[in-house]
Amino acid sequence: MAHPSPHDTVRLAVVVGALGVVFGDIGTSPIYTLQTVFNPDDPHPVPVSTANVYGVVSLIFWSVMIIVTVSYVLLAMRADNDGEGGVMALITLIRQWGAAHGRRRGLWLAALGIFGAALFFGDSMITPAISVLSAVEGLKLVEPSLGEAVVPITAVIIVVLFLVQKHGTATVGKIFGPVMILWFGAVGALGVGGVVREPAILKALSPTYAVGFLAGHFGIAFFALAAVVLSVTGAEALYADMGHFGRRAITRGWLLLVLPACMLSFLGQGALILDDPANISGPFFLLAPDWLRLPLVLLATGATVIAAQAVITGAYSVTSQAAQLGYLPRMRITHTSESTIGQIYVPWINWLLLVSVLTLVFAFRSSAALAYAYGMAVTGTITITTLLFFYIAQWRWKVPPWLLAAGAGILVAIDLLFVAANLTKLLHGAWLPLLIGVIAFTVMTTWQKGRSIVTAERRRREGSLPDFIDQLRTGADRIARVSGTAVFLNRGMETAPLAMRANVEHNRVRHDHILIISIETQVVPRVPDADRVELDDLGYADDGITFVRIRFGYADNQDVPAALRRLDPATTEGHIDVDNASYFLSKISLRRGDAPTMALWRKRLFIATSHVTADAAEHFGLPRDHTVIMGSHIEV
Repeated sequence: MAHPSPHDTVRLAVVVGALGVVFGDIGTSPIYTLQTVFNPDDPHPVPVSTANVYGVVSLIFWSVMIIVTVSYVLLAMRADNDGEGGVMALITLIRQWGAAHGRRRGLWLAALGIFGAALFFGDSMITPAISVLSAVEGLKLVEPSLGEAVVPITAVIIVVLFLVQKHGTATVGKIFGPVMILWFGAVGALGVGGVVREPAILKALSPTYAVGFLAGHFGIAFFALAAVVLSVTGAEALYADMGHFGRRAITRGWLLLVLPACMLSFLGQGALILDDPANISGPFFLLAPDWLRLPLVLLATGATVIAAQAVITGAYSVTSQAAQLGYLPRMRITHTSESTIGQIYVPWINWLLLVSVLTLVFAFRSSAALAYAYGMAVTGTITITTLLFFYIAQWRWKVPPWLLAAGAGILVAIDLLFVAANLTKLLHGAWLPLLIGVIAFTVMTTWQKGRSIVTAERRRREGSLPDFIDQLRTGADRIARVSGTAVFLNRGMETAPLAMRANVEHNRVRHDHILIISIETQVVPRVPDADRVELDDLGYADDGITFVRIRFGYADNQDVPAALRRLDPATTEGHIDVDNASYFLSKISLRRGDAPTMALWRKRLFIATSHVTADAAEHFGLPRDHTVIMGSHIEV
């Protein structure tokens, strides 16, 4: 009998891991999608009729096939940045393309990508609220008297979820995969039961029902799209988490288990509604017999917690990557796993999300009310991803223009149709993710602009590094040398570190061995160790001053001492005692000036945002008891 090879076992483990992390969001969409479509309290309700049920289920099936399977799994996931996916990966690819071609279009596309990332923050606030709410709402079908307890129970679950974030997901992650396999098995099995009850629902798999519903009942179908889009929520997670599991594992998990299970659930719920229109309230849970509903509610709650966990972790990653690329201030980041660099915890973002999610739960109080807001965040991100992908496809693979226009025209038209449908819910909650996105976009672009202004002024004050080195040599008799190693963090090799200049001009001293460190964040996720460090003697091989350029990827742990330990003593003009070195930082205090660099409100926003900046010593792994901070004021 043939036995599975270790390679096959590893591949299976990766697929199971992907099931536990990647598919939590989209895998829980059957809980609330159909009940939202036929919600009688909707401002644009869809009447329950045989034709409408067939049309809606067919729309759901073909929306999932086109948006998730075609747009993401077959197309977008081929546009990777060293294996990494997601909007931030697309931005880095576009920045590379813009640098190579020198076109302004690259800047506009990068800005569009930043807005897509900003919309994701709205998604990360809404997903935990709507997911957990929709699962706990199943209690009302088990025991109607528990209806008033739904919101408090949801709030408790969410608080616990955010409180455990600092411990990391490494331990809990081991059970995520098996739980989601059990979830998809249950979802699919219940769906089969519904289909067996009303086999005629299988006719909805024909695209003629979706097209006929749109063409023949456009006034109803158009508004239904605002809820149909809930079936593809989480599609961006397949792409964003590609770097953790690989395209092949995600594709297999989607095609072999997740897609069939979700579609069977939608078909089963449709069959249930055809059998009895009164089942429009909670059709997912009503597929289960009475004795199974409470266990199903518990399983659904576990699955939605996993869905929430995935998007929370994604928010940490987007924040970290945005900071690495200069769109957000550097924040304190804790790496919660020694083996998986992507498992991080960002305290400031964690507490911001907790407050935001709880606010949404208590303000909206039901998954149906939140669904109006949810769709807008999803459709915006999907449309931006599609647009950026096709621009990259033109540049990267030289796709023929006629083929590009045809493919982009069809997919973008479908995405925009969903966006238009969700805009009809603008006054009913769709404004929320747009507002969050605009605020996040404004903060990120303002930070990038202000950072460039401060950097330019700082370069002016620092002066030329080569000239400063020459001054040190010519005035060596007036400057005392002290033993030991000094490490100065700087932004490049063109200018002198402010702290070093102050040490020489005011204290009249220098160390025997000086390392001027410049840290570069590359537009790739990770930099190989062989390419990590580059040295320059700055024109003199005997003065004990060495320039060190350290390269990190935006997903790397930026540990400066660890990188310095890799230096060859023969290349550093003498022995470098990294563990006992003194690290000097130049701290900049910002003040609002009169120069017309930015609008007054943007100056205030930039200065306010700077207060969340993490301590540089902690960010770069510098030892506290060996770090000296020297300050300077800069007006913006």
